[in-house]
Amino acid sequence: MEVAQNTTLPPAQPVYVLRGHTAQIHAVHFLRQNVRLLSGDAEGWVVLWDVPIRRPVAVWRAHKSAVLTLDAWDDDKIITHVTSLHGRDNKLCVWQLRQEDEGSLSTTLPIDDAESERKKPWLLHSLHVNALNFCSFAMCRVPDSTSILIAVTGIQDGHVNVTSLPEEQRVATIIDPKSIQTGMCMAIGLHYQANKLHVIAGYESGFVCIFTKDAATNQWQAIYTHKSHTQPILSLDIAPALGYFYSSSADDIITRHPLILHTSEPKTLRTKHAGQQSLTVRPDGRIFATAGWDGRVRVYSAKSIKELAVLKWHKEGCYAIAFAEISDERVSDVESAVAKRELTVAEQRVQKTKAMHWLAAGSKDGKVSLWDVY
Repeated sequence: MEVAQNTTLPPAQPVYVLRGHTAQIHAVHFLRQNVRLLSGDAEGWVVLWDVPIRRPVAVWRAHKSAVLTLDAWDDDKIITHVTSLHGRDNKLCVWQLRQEDEGSLSTTLPIDDAESERKKPWLLHSLHVNALNFCSFAMCRVPDSTSILIAVTGIQDGHVNVTSLPEEQRVATIIDPKSIQTGMCMAIGLHYQANKLHVIAGYESGFVCIFTKDAATNQWQAIYTHKSHTQPILSLDIAPALGYFYSSSADDIITRHPLILHTSEPKTLRTKHAGQQSLTVRPDGRIFATAGWDGRVRVYSAKSIKELAVLKWHKEGCYAIAFAEISDERVSDVESAVAKRELTVAEQRVQKTKAMHWLAAGSKDGKVSLWDVY
């Protein structure tokens, strides 16, 4: 099924633009109730930004190669993942960076000094991974546990390795189905459904698959395979509450897939804009967005996959986007007025930041634009 595309919506404008990197931005991520934002670039630099005041609070060079993915494990641990065409820096690292540690780290941005060494946060874990392609890692929490699972591509084409942290134990190796031509694994998702782990993989050939472990054989099997893309998958993300996951590709297609089998058919949108990557679903499941090679960030309805907005500011391609967490807390007008009288100006700024519906976009130009959307 295909849906029509609406191209008449006017573009919005960013609330602010963070300028600190000299290399293209490959990863962005909000943490600590949206008062901090991570950005990582093609030269291995990571910047932790104070969102309310738009200033860096920690800057270090995590790797010598491009930072491909950033994520947060609780509020005090940051995960970085690199890609290296030469395989010399093929690591996934977990850094401890508590709020009280920020004052001991440099705030000198790469744009001001890209040569001097900086103090790094405490390194908790360092995992060797296959870094010879551009597949981001996936992370999810283990139900009723303090552990997390990390999924990365395996050494062999099409393979996915799943490792538990902090144990650093391999818990699964997913082998691509032999009945289809997959090529390299290009995007991964992890999701627990009824306490059963589901691994989603998108491939170079345009196929996407869902894998689960068969209880009888104890083997991982593909329970869903679908190909709507003609080019390699660039990204995928999951909307558990809606029962969908989404894929984007180097072609101009976005596809909504059923997360639960036989509940719906895949739905395809031909966007007429090739190269939409970093597809990310907002935590509340209402919308998702993509970063475009044409410099546009496009926002879509998660239910209908219709385009809702085009965010146009960057002159060069966008490679990374991130949504802030959406707070469910609501206060009355009276309570809000009292709170404003009792809070300092700085505290009011923090409260306002936490309540905004942020979207961050990282670009080839080394800048990160901040938007307030829906």
